[in-house]
Formats: sequence, structure tokens, C-alpha cells
Amino acid sequence: MSDAEILFDVKDGLGLITLSRPKALNALTHGMILELEKVLPGWEKDAAIKAVVLRGAGERAFCAGGDVIGLYREMRDNPSGTLRRDFFRDEYIVNRRIYRFAKPWISLIDGIDMGGGVGLSAHGSHSVASEKFLFAMPETTIGLFPDVGGGYFLTRLAGALGTFLALTSHRLKAADALWAGIVDAHVASADMNDLQAALGAADLSGPDADRKVDRVIARFAKDPGMPTLPTLMLDVDRCFSADSVAEIVARLKAYPGEWAQKQLAALMKLSPLSMSITLEQLKRCANRSFEDTMTIEYRMAQSAMRPDHDFFEGVRALLIDKDQKPKWNPPTIEGVTRDMVEAHFKPVANDLFFD
Repeated sequence: MSDAEILFDVKDGLGLITLSRPKALNALTHGMILELEKVLPGWEKDAAIKAVVLRGAGERAFCAGGDVIGLYREMRDNPSGTLRRDFFRDEYIVNRRIYRFAKPWISLIDGIDMGGGVGLSAHGSHSVASEKFLFAMPETTIGLFPDVGGGYFLTRLAGALGTFLALTSHRLKAADALWAGIVDAHVASADMNDLQAALGAADLSGPDADRKVDRVIARFAKDPGMPTLPTLMLDVDRCFSADSVAEIVARLKAYPGEWAQKQLAALMKLSPLSMSITLEQLKRCANRSFEDTMTIEYRMAQSAMRPDHDFFEGVRALLIDKDQKPKWNPPTIEGVTRDMVEAHFKPVANDLFFD
């Protein structure tokens, strides 16, 4: 089992999951996703398991995202392969299972939590962040969009914060994530094992199991310090509440101060198409059910799996060749047409629907 990418154990009534690719920052592979879907239905029905605890192996990361390099390699070496279809489909099925899980789902996040990792943590009942916690939805940097339910939880954040995080890949530490509601508590890294043991010792039975978990976590929770987001929200709302990427850029250009110029510089490096579909995603997913959101995102993902899509150019430039010089198509915001955006939201073969 030591060579497995994901480990499962049951101890003290807890279903324990460990993401075990520390050298790859526990990036989520298709195999790991399939193992989760194989185990979780049984755990949900097993009366001997009172809660699930999810952790990441190693000192650096909970989960830094999905294994997008694997998707790139299939596109390059096996264009007729099915990974690009099945990876997202199976990942979103697991995301939905976590969202609807009938027992407490407790993520102990002791490091980086980005992209696909957020899909495993944000939709569960409890997310606990240590001082090593670092959050981001960085998909736009590789020409994609904030998937794994990003259209659901980002649109439920205060003001234009979700749009800001989705477009800029802005990183949050524990204090800001707690203030925003992305995590539920801050517990020191050194106390995570004791927290897990306390959860194992606790009575979590009955319909108020989530509140019982809250009380256990509260015994270990500490103040993470002052968040920075409250002082930024006026700027965020004024600049990122616009209806189009072009208008956001215009507002940033006209806005005084170094902060706006920094955000503008960040956006100018990104795929114009990726930013445009992301903004449309957030509009369409606001006030939609989790299931509707995942159907929309699956359609977007399948459109992004075309070999000529900016996603593969972004992965090449940032993660494969690492030249940091992606050639986006189209290269300008003005070049993105409505038809290009709409193409990402049309029904696809093997469409994803939930009962």
C-alpha cells in the first residue's frame, strides 16, 4: 500500500483517506478519483463509520490540483484516448458525492489546497486549515476555468470576491479563507493529529453530527490573525463587479493605486478566452443547484479538451516546456467572440446529469 496514490483506512469509527503523491503535491490523478468513487458509497452506508477525514501526505500540500499534465500527454500522444472525457466526468461525480455525503466530511488541510483539491475540501461539511494552508483557483493561468464546482461556491462569496479569485488566481492564507467562508476553522499543524484522535473518540451519532464535529474542532481552533480581504473588498467590488472582461480591464486601468495596476498586469498575462468563459460560467451558475453547476462545468471542460484550445497551450507553456510564453488564441480580449464563448456551454456527447 505504500506505493498507492491514495490510501484508505478505518480507525476509531473514522474513514481515513490520505492523498499520497507528496512529490507531486498530491495532485489528483484519474486513478485516485476512481478509487474514491469505489470506496465512498460503501463508507456512506456503513454504520460503523461515523465520519470521513481527508488529509494529504507530506509537508507541503493537501492537494495542489488535478493532474493536468496527464491530460496534456494524452492529447499529444493518444488523441483518440478517453482520459480527457473520463477524468472530468468521474471527478465531478466524486465532487457531487462529497457535496451530498450523508456523514461529516472533514478535510484537514495542512498545506496547499488548489483547484482539484478545493473540489475535495470545499464541498464537504468541514474544512480545517493550518498555518501552512494556501488556497487558490489557478485554472485561468493555464487557459482553463475554475471547475470542480467553482461556479457554485465562488458565486456564493461576498460581493465580487468570487469573480476576483476566479480571474486572478489570487492566493489566500488561512485568515482570509476563514473570513471568506472558504474554510471553517484554523487549527495549528502541530494539533492536526490530536484533532483527528479527538474526532475518533467523540460521539458523532445522531442527526446533529455536524454540530458535534463543530464542538470538537472548536476545542483546537486558534485565531489565525487578521485577514487582509476586508480592506480590499471595496476595491474588489468596484473593479470586478463589471459584466464583461473588457469592462473589468477598463475599470482597473482607471482605478488609482498600485493594487489595481497589479491586478491588471496579472489579467494581461491570461488567456482572453479563459477569462471570458470564466466570467460567463459565474453568471450562469449563480443561484443554480450544485448538480446544474456540475453539468455546466462538464460541458465547459469537454469544450476545453479540443487539441487547439488554450488549455493545452497554457499547460505547455507553464508546466511542460516552462517557457512562460503561452500564445493565446485569440491573443486579445477584443478578439473573443460571443460564439466562441457560447460554444463552451452547449450539450456534449456523454453529457453529465444527476438524479
